[in-house]
Amino acid sequence: QVRLVESGGGLVQAGGSLRLSCAASGRADSMYAMAWVRQVPGKEREFVAAISWSGITTDYADSVKGRFTISRDNTKNTVYLQMNSLKPEDTAVYYCASAPTYRSTRFWDYWGQGTQVTVSS
Repeated sequence: QVRLVESGGGLVQAGGSLRLSCAASGRADSMYAMAWVRQVPGKEREFVAAISWSGITTDYADSVKGRFTISRDNTKNTVYLQMNSLKPEDTAVYYCASAPTYRSTRFWDYWGQGTQVTVSS
């Protein structure tokens, strides 16, 4: 099993920045690939970004390319999402997710509880 705990969400003005963190624990093979997925109430979860174990492979949703950066520190079992130039449409609950295989979709095996990000206009 894997336990994922997100932090770093909050309220920020449009154009501002936030950095989300996800502390992971559990089976290392289940954390091979890590991702951030977001959800707005009443809508399906939306893929945001993914990163492989080595960090060499990353993918981003078109809506966040050039603004968000995913990274990981395997010595700390932590994944980050640096979010710059935030827009009101980025407002959502952001979930950390993991899986033993890499994918760039909204479907993952393990999930955190989520952290709220609110961007005011």
